[in-house]
Amino acid sequence: MYGVVTRNAEEVRWPEFDRGFYEVKDVTGRSAEPIADGVNMVSCFGDNAAADADPSLIPVDDMGRPADRERAYFDWAYVCPSREDYREGLFEIIDDCVAENEDVRLDDIGFPRAEYCRCGVCERAFEESEFDDRMAWRADVITDFVAAAADRIPGTVYMTLYPDPYPGHLYERAGIDLDAVAEYVDEFVVPLYDTAYETTYWLETIAKGFDSALDTPFNIELYAVNVDVDNLIHATEVAEAYAKDVFFGYEASNARAALRRRRADEREGVTHGEPSSGSNSGPDA
Repeated sequence: MYGVVTRNAEEVRWPEFDRGFYEVKDVTGRSAEPIADGVNMVSCFGDNAAADADPSLIPVDDMGRPADRERAYFDWAYVCPSREDYREGLFEIIDDCVAENEDVRLDDIGFPRAEYCRCGVCERAFEESEFDDRMAWRADVITDFVAAAADRIPGTVYMTLYPDPYPGHLYERAGIDLDAVAEYVDEFVVPLYDTAYETTYWLETIAKGFDSALDTPFNIELYAVNVDVDNLIHATEVAEAYAKDVFFGYEASNARAALRRRRADEREGVTHGEPSSGSNSGPDA
């Protein structure tokens, strides 16, 4: 099956897509009304608007450096997952989504990096907790949030994962204990974004890693904006060899063109991604 990830509600209805994901809240903090005929997506702890409005919400490391766009390695600002008031606001958004469609996708789950968060709220919560290990405490915070969110979602619970399947990396980076959260998640989504997909060996490597790491079904999300259609088709062929379904992000028209081309080529017996004579197809070429 194929799906689209979009900010345009009408695109979830395009017949080429079996499923549509609609961004109700994204990392900018932009919000939209949930829709009934798509899976509504909620960016949970990525929120530029909330961080700009109340900088005290931003996670900090032990040197007091905030996890915001001023750091070279953050593309958006984060909100500390320990903040109860903010979490309650997320639950209200999830409730609004469920009122329209019982399936919901939880996006941007977790702490920003391994060194976060050392804000006063986190320091007190860790000190008062039953945990001696800070990493275990962080994982408990995230698992508790996912469990509470999933309890409000009667349909399919989708959860986005940072694209790093190496053992222990999601736990260390984001506080995501895969085995623990899998109890509450029906399907994971792994964005494997590239602006060209000129080569796909890395895509296969990461996809295979998640195939080995997860018992829960997972889907791969590909980037479709301005990507050559043949390259996008080849990336799709690689992704669907491992993933349950393949989704296309943020340019529905290009994704639709790729799916139409692929279906037409399948009828004609055309293949994609075959190395041409003399091409550099490996490290020894």
